[in-house]
Amino acid sequence: MRAWAAGGRLRAIAARNNGAVLTIERAIRDAIVEHARRDHPDEACGVVAGPVGSDQPTRFVPMLNAAMSTTFYEFDSTDLLRLYREMDDHDEEPVVIYHSHTATEAYPSRTDIKLAQEPGAHYVLVSTREGADQSGAVDFRSFRIVDGQVTEEEVHIVERYDSVSTIPQAPAVQGVPPESLRKAD
Repeated sequence: MRAWAAGGRLRAIAARNNGAVLTIERAIRDAIVEHARRDHPDEACGVVAGPVGSDQPTRFVPMLNAAMSTTFYEFDSTDLLRLYREMDDHDEEPVVIYHSHTATEAYPSRTDIKLAQEPGAHYVLVSTREGADQSGAVDFRSFRIVDGQVTEEEVHIVERYDSVSTIPQAPAVQGVPPESLRKAD
């Protein structure tokens, strides 16, 4: 894999994590929630890639939960390798790694913490419990997980990254993400 995952990059990640804020476009947030609802009762999972060092999630990549489980997610190893090669080719990195919890709150489980291998990523969890898979508010939270330590961070939702102000998190997803949403092929 790319050299950006080691050395000075880890120092930059540690400095960046002190701010503990995820800024994400509303269309991408809505796409994550829709994926979680669509895959319910199984856990949904995916990645939002972005330019290396930008901390901006820009390319939504829903993945198949190879475990097809209501309590566990696992990326298909072939799909994950393909994604990392694409990110290398486009000077991207995983900015957000997301998955859903279908019956519990949106907080990393012991397994989630143990498997967290991207110290620079925002780990987003969406809970579709108690009917949230159908409609209404979902629990959408973001965490940094580094060396087994979990730090919750604020989530700022913006219409576009060039927006100056942030918009409060919407309680529910309505409709389909706009065409401007960048999806993987």
